[in-house]
Amino acid sequence: MKTFSMSEEVILVDENDNPVGVEEKLRAHQNGGKLHRAFSILVFNSEGKLLTQKRAATKYHCPGIWANTCCSHPRPGETTEKAAHRRLKEECGFDTDLKEVFSFLYEAHFDNGLTEKELDHVFIGQYDGDADPNPEEIDELKWVSIEELRKDVEDNPDKYAPWFRIILQKTDNFLNQRSK
Repeated sequence: MKTFSMSEEVILVDENDNPVGVEEKLRAHQNGGKLHRAFSILVFNSEGKLLTQKRAATKYHCPGIWANTCCSHPRPGETTEKAAHRRLKEECGFDTDLKEVFSFLYEAHFDNGLTEKELDHVFIGQYDGDADPNPEEIDELKWVSIEELRKDVEDNPDKYAPWFRIILQKTDNFLNQRSK
């Protein structure tokens, strides 16, 4: 199974998601970071529970932290949607229909000197089958109710990736608007 390579490139973008170049992945996260395109996937089951992942302890940032189902970066020449399907299969061992629901800009600085500066496209899907997590990417997968997740994020925010905390708040807004 193909996994992340530090020699991979990411797509640099402006604040309107227009490509402005490419950069080696690690370099895009160094020296204050360069704005680049990313995506995050939230997969729910038919009971409304979200599949969350505990990032592998070997990840270059946020190791051992809980996050959304899957997240990564499209490669140069690859659409964001195609990349989302590719990485969902590579990380979690399955694929499902995905719908992009919103995007947002964020910046997060980490203790190891790396910075995430991303325009993150958020996709939502539904899946009730089995997952086969890639141990190079994921230490643990867990289905969790949104209510339980909200409470734990409020009580233990440092257990969760910074982009995931933002997504949860924005997803709450999206889901509330959609139910009206």
